[in-house]
Amino acid sequence: MKQTYFEFNLPVSIFKEGDNFIAYTPALDLSTSGKTFKEVKKRFQEAVQIFFEETSQRGTTEEVLAELGWTKRQKQWSPPPVIAHEPETVKIPLPALSYATHSHHSLEKI
Repeated sequence: MKQTYFEFNLPVSIFKEGDNFIAYTPALDLSTSGKTFKEVKKRFQEAVQIFFEETSQRGTTEEVLAELGWTKRQKQWSPPPVIAHEPETVKIPLPALSYATHSHHSLEKI
């Protein structure tokens, strides 16, 4: 029997957190980690496959994709388009942070 594939482009952010690489896609609200860039890319592919296997088995794929903002046109699902992916500088007052910085308290204790 010939295998059928569902192919689409997912926006994926890969960043380093400590010694690990993290891959995250807001299109599926899905993330995974790996010790190397290559490993995290492989594990991301596996996580996406598991995501679709699980939703398919439960019969909830279309419902879940719709909740995540995907659109269906002519039987083809597409993730929400990425409008921007850039660093954004945010400046907010944090009295607790100011307190922790000027005293010997850690943020975990506040």
